[in-house]
Amino acid sequence: MSRKRRFIKFFAALFWSGLVAAGGLSCFYVYRAVPDRLNVVVDQEESFHFSLPVKVSLHSESREVLLNNGSNIPSDEIHLQLNEPFSLYSENEGTYRLNLKLFGLLSLKDIEVAVSDTKYAIPCGVPIGIYMKSDGLMVIGTGEVTTTAGDTVEPADGVLKSGDYIEAINGIPALDKRDMIEAVNDAGTRPLTLNIRRDGEEMKVEMTPVQTLDGDYKLGLWIRDDTQGIGTMTYLCTNGDFGALGHGISDSDTGLLVQSSGGEVYDTEIMGIDKGTFGKPGVMSGVIYYGSQSRLGSIEANTNEGIFGVVNDKLRNRIKSDAVPVGYRQDVKKGAAYIRSSVSGEVKDYRIEIQKVDYSTAHKSKDMIIKVTDPELLALTGGIVQGMSGSPIIQDGKLIGAVTHVFIQDSTRGYGIFIENMLSH
Repeated sequence: MSRKRRFIKFFAALFWSGLVAAGGLSCFYVYRAVPDRLNVVVDQEESFHFSLPVKVSLHSESREVLLNNGSNIPSDEIHLQLNEPFSLYSENEGTYRLNLKLFGLLSLKDIEVAVSDTKYAIPCGVPIGIYMKSDGLMVIGTGEVTTTAGDTVEPADGVLKSGDYIEAINGIPALDKRDMIEAVNDAGTRPLTLNIRRDGEEMKVEMTPVQTLDGDYKLGLWIRDDTQGIGTMTYLCTNGDFGALGHGISDSDTGLLVQSSGGEVYDTEIMGIDKGTFGKPGVMSGVIYYGSQSRLGSIEANTNEGIFGVVNDKLRNRIKSDAVPVGYRQDVKKGAAYIRSSVSGEVKDYRIEIQKVDYSTAHKSKDMIIKVTDPELLALTGGIVQGMSGSPIIQDGKLIGAVTHVFIQDSTRGYGIFIENMLSH
């Protein structure tokens, strides 16, 4: 055999080996990315989305389970690729099967679909690092500036106020603080037109920058374009949706709920715990690891009942807890319960007592009063500390709520939210 033919044969073998390896890796990835079991509530359409690198198909082996990939006509087979969502629907309780096929040909696995009148979710209790962008530039306050003539003026007084959001400057979208700084400096003493959002209403205002003693141009505004911190993930659904915190993220200066355009959740490491004392809540201190390798998912909404989004496969594979039934407000009662937390460095359940339950809908993040009774948690944290918001509350084997606030005067006690209020988003 000539040298040239050996060379061609070698690269042909290399090519086919690489193709087989790629196919094997694709099979393994898809097998791991799609759960073995999906929970669906009877008579409710449930949406799912998985990150898939190749084309696959799902086939329903039962007429009772309908598949839908975005069209208005359900079918017994749909094709999925990348992040294309699909939904499941059934009018009948029971256990059914879906068959997952790679490239629509190779049967990869069977998926069990459990249809019941009970919703399931995984109680997490793991810490997450949160980074969230505001939807526009949030005005947190206005202030005085000193002009080159030595006069003290407040250009934004009566024009903008705390809680306003600047969406555009001279018609150009304002995405971060640098956009504002550059626009003001470029304008000099020429007026600027700002598109702002106030209490949900759109309007335009005009402002003229002022040259200060240091030669810069300013509008006398304090603005913020993002926020970050550490919290606790409450639950994870089998479709990858998550809920965390149990209350919304508010601006530290204005106290107003941050209107968000989205964000990310990241790996975090708890470095220490400052115990709560009378009149001073404790806090978990930690490090957030930003970067693509540390990303755990995306934030899609910031509401009064928590932050919500979708996790990636990295976090999905890390969560080892099993899904449990969701308990609704009628299932919650005074007495013994547990909160799940990772304050010790590992996920543990700690004993608490539910002391009061408010079955009305008046206080969505303060539906119950809880008291930490577990000696281990009391020794570790003194009770509830900042950063534990979102710790799931479990009673009688059901996920019923999440920790939301700590009492300033008693760190062993705090508030919790009904889980159904979080799952409504």
